[in-house]
Amino acid sequence: MAIIDAPVDRELDVAATAVYAELFHALSEPTRLAIVQHLAAGEHRVRDLVEHMGLAQSTVSKHLACLRECGLVTVRVEGRASWFSLSEPDLLAGLFSGAERLLGATGEQVRLCSHLVHPMAAAGGES
Repeated sequence: MAIIDAPVDRELDVAATAVYAELFHALSEPTRLAIVQHLAAGEHRVRDLVEHMGLAQSTVSKHLACLRECGLVTVRVEGRASWFSLSEPDLLAGLFSGAERLLGATGEQVRLCSHLVHPMAAAGGES
């Protein structure tokens, strides 16, 4: 059952919630989102992503490893090269399309919940 469709009077499915949280955690990092955007155009090698994004190879590799662990990307080895691609491009496109609609509906006013913001950070100080 989808979390959104869960009846209010039922207990929270902790295991399902954790799985959703892991998926959204993988997509919550801007560099990983940028990698997903690049891979939406087709297969890339780490070297290609490093060049396109201007990041260190170790940084790109770390984020690709996270995306692989979550099953969001796959790798195809060809000789010494590893080609990365989205494992479910149509499903990810649907997820991002839904996110765009949600952002549009909220006037793109999505922010960290006020109770989660450290008071000093909100005031412009250090957190």
